[in-house]
Amino acid sequence: MATSRRMRRQPSKRTVYRQKLLKAISSLIPAKVVKNVAPKAKCWNGWRLMVMAVLMGWHDGTSLAEKFDGSWLALRQMFPRTRLGRTYQGFIKALRMHSYVVLDRISEHLRAIQPTLSGAYWRVNGWCPFAADGSRSECPRTRANQGRLKCAGRKKTGPQLFVTTVYHLGSGLPWCYRIGPGTDSERTHLRSMLHVLPSGSLLIADAGFVGYDLLNEIIGQGLHFLIRAGSNVTLLKRLGYGRPWGPEVMHLWPNKQARKGQDPLALRLIALHDGRKPIYLISDLLEPERLSMDDAAALYRRRWAIEVFYRSLKQTLGHRKMRSGAPQQAECELAWAVMALWVLSALTVRELLAGKRDPLRMSVASAIKVIRQAMALGPPIGRVGSLRRRLAAAVKDGYLRTGGKASRDWPRKKKEKPAGQPKIRVANGEELKRARELERKRVAA
Repeated sequence: MATSRRMRRQPSKRTVYRQKLLKAISSLIPAKVVKNVAPKAKCWNGWRLMVMAVLMGWHDGTSLAEKFDGSWLALRQMFPRTRLGRTYQGFIKALRMHSYVVLDRISEHLRAIQPTLSGAYWRVNGWCPFAADGSRSECPRTRANQGRLKCAGRKKTGPQLFVTTVYHLGSGLPWCYRIGPGTDSERTHLRSMLHVLPSGSLLIADAGFVGYDLLNEIIGQGLHFLIRAGSNVTLLKRLGYGRPWGPEVMHLWPNKQARKGQDPLALRLIALHDGRKPIYLISDLLEPERLSMDDAAALYRRRWAIEVFYRSLKQTLGHRKMRSGAPQQAECELAWAVMALWVLSALTVRELLAGKRDPLRMSVASAIKVIRQAMALGPPIGRVGSLRRRLAAAVKDGYLRTGGKASRDWPRKKKEKPAGQPKIRVANGEELKRARELERKRVAA
């Protein structure tokens, strides 16, 4: 009889698996990171809020109620002796109140450990490379969302949120992100995040981030850039300003900045070809010795990883459309969805690097399958095994693809207009005169 009682007290494999998941999260983000957030809360202090919000970001429920109920049952077994709030309304009220503080602290912590976590992948071809890109997410068509979030997409779309992410291209992990209404600008978002990038980093982006003010601010922050230039850019040659650079070096000097007396930006134009079309990149790294054409091509190819990041967020994790009918809650929902993907990626990358594998081989689909099995209520699906070992095996397939992955023409598929070729012209007389005046002032100073 005593033996049977002891056997009944032993936790199930599922309970142990959930506790291992909590242990993995806490080893990545210790509870002390958010220790002082709502310390006297009976149900939802900073640590439990963080774990619950991340679990909801991982859950595959089709509604917020389903996500909350499923995540709460997993949380119950993670904290068996703790009083937990039982309603979604109470949880979201506490999350709205403390979300920004908790997110800021977690983001700062993950950035602090990322260089060590990335190891040899922190630098690529001698650079610490980051990609920047933005994406929109749909929200329910409630009056509150329509009034505040606006719509900036195609016709017949609803209110939207806009998220811009800076993504480390060596480790495959986000670095920081900003969220705002659908009418926000990704350039404005990026400018607000430049100060958190490590000095001397190389920022890689597509043609949407070209602009004199933004590029000038990137240089002013002690950063470098490699950005695609399209037909929306006009470059001047033979301006005769600054050092006598080679034929690849031109100047970006819009009329507005020229009239204000601002200095022209010396940029190096790098022409590449991806096998289908030419690609034109501009960089403030004017000497080929600092950034060769081969390195520029290899680094720009890595930029595709941030596109995969958004596909993982929207399609793999199921956050294409928010479910919250209030703007503040929708913004909170998207912020924690991005954080959930960040934590999932960091957990997986840590195990991949421990196994001496390239972190960019991470498969988010395989990793989230492991996590969702750990959260599930039913019996184990096959052999559970070690959580860390299963995450270490979450890699992309290794077969060589012989054909394109894109589907054939689809009526709803968005067709992006090619970036085109930047406009290049010889500087006119007025521009030469202004450049000489600025050159004299520069030499005199």
